[in-house]
Amino acid sequence: MICGVPMKYPLLRSLSLTAALLLLPLTALAEESTIDSGDTAWMLISTALVMLMIPGLALFYGGMVRSQNVLSTIMHSMVALGLITIQWVVIGYTLSFGKDYWGFIGGFDYIFLNGVGFEPSSYAGTIPALVFMMFQGMFAIITPALISGAIAERMKFSTYCVFIVAWATLVYDPIAHWVWGGGWLTDFGSLDFAGGTVVHLNSGISALVLALLIGKRLSYGHEPIYPSNLPITMLGAALLWFGWFGFNAGSALSAGGQAAQAFVTTQIAASAALVSWMLIEWWHAKKPSMLGAASGIVAGLVAITPGAGFVGPMGALAIGLIAGVVCYFGVLMKRPLGYDDSLDVFGIHGIGGAAGALLTGVFATNLFNDEATVGLIHGNLELMGKQLVSVGATIVYAGVVTFLIVKVLDLTMGLRVEEDGEREGLDIDQHGEQAYRLH
Repeated sequence: MICGVPMKYPLLRSLSLTAALLLLPLTALAEESTIDSGDTAWMLISTALVMLMIPGLALFYGGMVRSQNVLSTIMHSMVALGLITIQWVVIGYTLSFGKDYWGFIGGFDYIFLNGVGFEPSSYAGTIPALVFMMFQGMFAIITPALISGAIAERMKFSTYCVFIVAWATLVYDPIAHWVWGGGWLTDFGSLDFAGGTVVHLNSGISALVLALLIGKRLSYGHEPIYPSNLPITMLGAALLWFGWFGFNAGSALSAGGQAAQAFVTTQIAASAALVSWMLIEWWHAKKPSMLGAASGIVAGLVAITPGAGFVGPMGALAIGLIAGVVCYFGVLMKRPLGYDDSLDVFGIHGIGGAAGALLTGVFATNLFNDEATVGLIHGNLELMGKQLVSVGATIVYAGVVTFLIVKVLDLTMGLRVEEDGEREGLDIDQHGEQAYRLH
């Protein structure tokens, strides 16, 4: 008897044997594969959402600069999409997620994506390694693009292109390895769910260093500098908000409860920061501005990023309310301190990233953390100390290495465009184009 079919019926016996042989590989595949189609679909969508944040950032920044610099500012974001994708698949991914060396950097296991295929990722066992690689690649792309806001309207495009590739390799990749790739901060136990230190504090500190070294715009402090198109800036903020659901909820690496938690806390924190920024500006400057509302949205999104999957809804509400106020005054600091951070990268991403990382140490819960890591409000002072260490290490490393990269580029290529080019605008001087033709 084969599959319940008596041996005396040859035709039925042959059909049953064929069916059994066909089903065997499918059964084996089902038993051996750990790829989850739902998780994979969610991560593909999340990766696309994070990619959408890059043109969103281009519009957010592009609307805040003067009309003669709109295209050059948008190009800073869009060229990162091309250059850093190449850097990531060639060497960036392996430096971030390859075999750990000294807790500092990954090895060359995955250089040129060697061994990165359809099999489950070692970092997320239910999705293909290729999907995990590309999701993380979107983070690597947007982080140096964030820095560009600090040097808008005055940096050579050629030097900027070299800078972001060098910075991604020497600054972003090591810090990503520390936190997410099995490096020393992974073992140390600090929490960074989606990039408060890796993305935002990292880029914010580097932006401050670059702004200090490149110097102020020629007209800064001498004549008014007005945004050219605030509706475009708000459209960019809206796209960033939309894409951030992939940024944060996607960092759960599965379509489960923690993704839902991160999705909800992202919405709450962004909304709370919008309102708190608007209210503090209304009180301080007497009028609530649309630029302030857009900045508040981003401040809340930045601040919730490190704790999105670790804090509850009320923790997210508190983080958003605090972030709106802290980042508002962080942006105002540049005037008395005398540095020209053109589009407030340090004030929003640097200060917001640090605040979010520290507030994660305050409000973290154990809802989805198997190790029951909780924050200060639950009586755990130790986590707060770990968050302080991760913030301090990121500031020191990113600041020092960025300083060295910028100094080398200044000596070899030069950082700034010529004065005549800056006055004419970088759109014409660097790209030979204009965003707006009025005649």
